[in-house]
Amino acid sequence: MFVAKVTGSVVATQKVDSMVGHKLLVVEPYRVDAQDRSRLVSTGRTFISVDTVGAGEGEFVLIVQGSSARLTPETKNLPVDTVIIGIVDSVHVDQRNVYDREGE
Repeated sequence: MFVAKVTGSVVATQKVDSMVGHKLLVVEPYRVDAQDRSRLVSTGRTFISVDTVGAGEGEFVLIVQGSSARLTPETKNLPVDTVIIGIVDSVHVDQRNVYDREGE
């Protein structure tokens, strides 16, 4: 599992039938900053994820990749590699709050 930020969306009018009706979002994984463990920083990577929870742009989300991405009821028969499985409320590292959805 990874923490990622939703940075955009993808519209694809032509796709395989099994993907029709699934919202696709651009996500950028984040990690704890090695220099300052009180904040999250981008990993510099970008993925397209199927949204199963109603996430929106600017939100931090939980994503899974690979075979785990096909273990949700919504994605078990889809050709996907990354899925959003949760919206993050807060992140705590070393007893510090490094992200809080309410205080963003």
